[in-house]
Amino acid sequence: MNNNSNLPTVRAALLIGLVAASTGGCYLWESAQGQFAVMSKREPIARVIDDMSTPPALRAQLEAVTSIRNYASRVLGLPDNGSYRTYADIGRPYVVWNVVAAGEFSVDAKEWCFPVVGCVAYRGYFAQARARSFAAELRSKGLDVSVGGVAAYSTLGHFDDPVLNTMVNWNDIELAAIVFHELTHQLLYVAGDTAFNEALATTVEEEGVRRWLLAQGRDADLAARSLQREHYVAVIDLLRRTRARLRVLYASDLDPAAMREAKREAFGAMRLAYAKLKSGREDFPFESWFSGELNNAHLASVANYYDCVPGFERELAAAGGDLNAFYRRARYLAKMDQRSRDAVVCSTP
Repeated sequence: MNNNSNLPTVRAALLIGLVAASTGGCYLWESAQGQFAVMSKREPIARVIDDMSTPPALRAQLEAVTSIRNYASRVLGLPDNGSYRTYADIGRPYVVWNVVAAGEFSVDAKEWCFPVVGCVAYRGYFAQARARSFAAELRSKGLDVSVGGVAAYSTLGHFDDPVLNTMVNWNDIELAAIVFHELTHQLLYVAGDTAFNEALATTVEEEGVRRWLLAQGRDADLAARSLQREHYVAVIDLLRRTRARLRVLYASDLDPAAMREAKREAFGAMRLAYAKLKSGREDFPFESWFSGELNNAHLASVANYYDCVPGFERELAAAGGDLNAFYRRARYLAKMDQRSRDAVVCSTP
């Protein structure tokens, strides 16, 4: 079962390695090598299921993924292609490690820009040591940095993405969530707008899981998922409020020493508020974050996934729950300039 205490670190890292051959550069070349290493390990899921040497637990998970994958295209209208119809055991717990950075006095993530995918608010590495080395370099420049493992990512349809061994220890609900999320990236992706892309995928993921559980009559699981979501929303709201408080602080004219002290107090208050929310509950969202260092980079990474979700939920409701109409609306929004798009889905009504 997947532990969701650090949810943003198990979501999509959008591939940049696929353009390495045409752009050059050490980072891009390493990304391409990592990507092709993953692709080379793919096997058709049907073959793995039929292999008598396949462990029963893995066979059961892959059978579940096959059913989930079919539901994604047949019912949710997500791309019907070769993605998540193969399996790859890459022999490590995460496929990519993401590095997110923000200024010492900034809650906005630093961006890196590449061909095809545009500007993204992280750098992804297929080797943990390389991610940590790059993070150390950024810290030496005075930036706040976070490093998190990623269990799955989307190549935006450029490759047929496999189910990875990093995913198969999760329960079937989390398998469904990740498949729905990643296929949404293949359905629609706006270069350079991480917040739009991730919020759209998160909205489809949540609605897809809700419908999938209802279709199976799994009322108890749906209730548990709803409670889990309530906990997430509560923690995300706490992170968002802290981020807003810090944004005001960083825009003030305090001297650096006083600002650092106020920053420390803001994060301390956030930890106390989190402890109150958790109040002895087990497997609470973001536990791994709050058990370690917290800084501006953590807050910035959460914003990329959740700030625009309420806006997309409004759009889905306005479409009467019709996913095809919702997708058409999302495509229309994608054609807008970013300022206009943000005004529709990333602002509070």
